[in-house]
Amino acid sequence: MTEPPPVDSELATRLRLAVGRLARRIRLATNDIPPLQLSALATLEQHGPLRSGELAAREAVTAPTMTRVLASLADRGLITREPDPTDARSVRVSLSPAGVEALVRIRSERTALLVARVARLTEEQRVALVAALPALEALVEEDC
Repeated sequence: MTEPPPVDSELATRLRLAVGRLARRIRLATNDIPPLQLSALATLEQHGPLRSGELAAREAVTAPTMTRVLASLADRGLITREPDPTDARSVRVSLSPAGVEALVRIRSERTALLVARVARLTEEQRVALVAALPALEALVEEDC
């Protein structure tokens, strides 16, 4: 069995630039919800109703920043607030039906954009991309 090639800074740099630029282009194509607001919606979808402080901690932002984010999302009807059943002084935030629809729409738009970009690749490039996916997915694993 042959040794894998050594990792050099050129490989890391090219990968960082390519992934960053692709992510930015996808993000900019569907930017009607700012990134932090969109991230908060996705976190609420994944983790269910949360207190504002819990959401701020998960998003690694301050409580005042999360308060502004939630105010914007509430103004757009993308979240709902309800009393916390374990603490009457607190509220929990969750996705509204419009918030769920917004996430579905944005994900669909972003996938369609990527489908169009991948379609422009040659067959050889698409095969290489499929072969690279397990390695790319491993890079996003937490314990990697």
